Amino acid sequence: MNLTLKIWRQKNSNDKGSIVDYPVTDISPDMSFLEMLDVLNQELIEKGEEPVAFDHDCREGICGTCSLYINGRAHGPSTRITACQLHMRSFKDGDTIYIEPWRAKAFPVIKDLIVDRTSFDRIQQAGGFISVNTSGNTQDANAIPIEKENADKAFDAATCIGCGACVASCKNSSAMLFVSAKVSQFALLPQGQVEATDRVLNMVKQMDEEGFGNCTNTGACEVECPKGISLENIARMNREYLAASFKG
Repeated sequence: MNLTLKIWRQKNSNDKGSIVDYPVTDISPDMSFLEMLDVLNQELIEKGEEPVAFDHDCREGICGTCSLYINGRAHGPSTRITACQLHMRSFKDGDTIYIEPWRAKAFPVIKDLIVDRTSFDRIQQAGGFISVNTSGNTQDANAIPIEKENADKAFDAATCIGCGACVASCKNSSAMLFVSAKVSQFALLPQGQVEATDRVLNMVKQMDEEGFGNCTNTGACEVECPKGISLENIARMNREYLAASFKG
């Protein structure tokens, strides 16, 4: 396939940035989207030009780093996949493809298609964990009975990979789907009950301080989430937050 790529180029966070056109030829439909970008970058390097900076790691849909906004959709035209799992057969010969970074105040552009998502890390650090009891009276987690329905819901919430597609697809740049998934995976389990009150209050507070917007209730986040995290988690987080506010 022969394609025209319109890629956002930005030298650093202070640079204005702009869309730059790049033609690519002889692209195999069996290539992944990131492999196609590798081909482009190899050509740019051979020409002595600066390659396009983009995030990637596992290329197996697990790490969540390949945060690309492709033709107006987070991770591209397919659903329930990350950009690294998107294949070029999803496009046609002669297509023009727009490739941009996530657009959110809380995700400032570092360079080209790479954004700073450490705001997610700080939200996690605010409460997305369970403190370990090292008193010598620790209890084996396997010895604690958990209803299967709750265990399944907790596992479903825990599949969130923190890619930020929910933020990128929300007109308010809300992180509530991400935060609610991290709250839910502990709120549904007995191990997470000890710190439940502080957890939800601290994580929501940190989310607001990072500059994320509020939920729009449009559901775009769930649609674009590569792991299909349910909006039910946002409702659960709201209930947890309300209950914690009364306790506080």
